[in-house]
Amino acid sequence: MTEPRRYGDAGQAFPIYITVVGALLFLAFAYLAVGQAAANRNSAQTAADAAALAAAQDTRDQLADAWVKEVGEPANWQDIFDGIATGLAPSCWRADQLADQNDAHVEACAQTGPLEFEVAVQMDKPVGDSIVPGTEGKFAKASAIAVIEARCGFEPLGEDAGDEELPTLTCDGEDWDLDPEDLDGLPAPEDLFDVHLAD
Repeated sequence: MTEPRRYGDAGQAFPIYITVVGALLFLAFAYLAVGQAAANRNSAQTAADAAALAAAQDTRDQLADAWVKEVGEPANWQDIFDGIATGLAPSCWRADQLADQNDAHVEACAQTGPLEFEVAVQMDKPVGDSIVPGTEGKFAKASAIAVIEARCGFEPLGEDAGDEELPTLTCDGEDWDLDPEDLDGLPAPEDLFDVHLAD
């Protein structure tokens, strides 16, 4: 009399087993979908960060070149350190390049100030199929702001300074005694300006 009951218990447990396995599979696919979405968001943010930094670095290099041209005119230094110089070319083309290298494209790029760039990107590939409906046509997006900051300062020379004398340039605690006749001895762009993502 006990055998049939044992088989009956096994028969009742089977649907529960199927339900539990199905639930576990659903959770596994759900975690996979969440991980896939997070990976796409991270990729988009990486592309946006790289694009914004690239645009800012291009402008930094142009400002450094402008400073080298004006090294003999200390009266113009502060404007350059503030991001103001004649002949600066647009730098968003560098954002396009870096976004492309990260499988994304720039949707918006703007120089929001003399020393600031804001870039928005979208990934070229969609999130992909998952248990979440509609994700196959969704594209991850992200934005970033990059800032240029002058590392250097100087004390203007007094009225009794000679025409050939230049102020000592101090960059992050390091003094540079400048010689406009020795361009190889001048600070590099990364000595003059820092480029970083906005906090």
